[in-house]
Amino acid sequence: MIEFKDLLALAVNRKGGLKPVEAQLPAVKSAAQLRRPDDAFYFSALTRRVFRAGLKHSLVDAKWPAFEEAFFGFDPDKLVLMPDSMLEERMQDTRLIRHWGKIKAIRHNAQLVLDLRREYGSMGRWLADWPAEDTVGMWILLKKRGKQLGGNSGAAFLRMVGRDTWYPTDDVISVLRAHRIIDKNLSSQRDQRAAQAAFNQWQSESGRPQAHISKVLALTVG
Repeated sequence: MIEFKDLLALAVNRKGGLKPVEAQLPAVKSAAQLRRPDDAFYFSALTRRVFRAGLKHSLVDAKWPAFEEAFFGFDPDKLVLMPDSMLEERMQDTRLIRHWGKIKAIRHNAQLVLDLRREYGSMGRWLADWPAEDTVGMWILLKKRGKQLGGNSGAAFLRMVGRDTWYPTDDVISVLRAHRIIDKNLSSQRDQRAAQAAFNQWQSESGRPQAHISKVLALTVG
């Protein structure tokens, strides 16, 4: 398998130096920083990711103060109890993005947040304490136990809140395929695990966060 130093050299050559590459690397928070926010903060970010999917992010972000007001500041203890009638009322609120499937997902995902609190102490602790070598496992958990969290939504949420994650963009996937690390487009858990193993190896070689490695891969072609 290609070594990370060779991937970095390709990115540096393509972008005209190390400094332009470093300037594009995403921010990654420490475990202590991830533990600090409360569950409402993370639930808001998770829900914002759900609504961003398929829409212009700036449109969703502009409406987010209204979402915070309409959904009790994303307190999961309150939202898990919302009856259908209250959710239907929100569907009449013109300040919001009125997508019934995503509105209903809020109540379901409130239970996910509460379950993670019960299992790990808080959502922040789940984010901080999950093994770095199993980032894909976090995506799988969110997809299986949440609603509207398939595709790249798990990785996108982790990136939003600063948890280290690699991100399966088209450019990253093309590099993984070119080096025969995966066969297709990460549609199977087999390919996801193979890609994760590669990122673990590159992280061991470089000492860099997986988010940085992912961006370097993308910069070798994009």
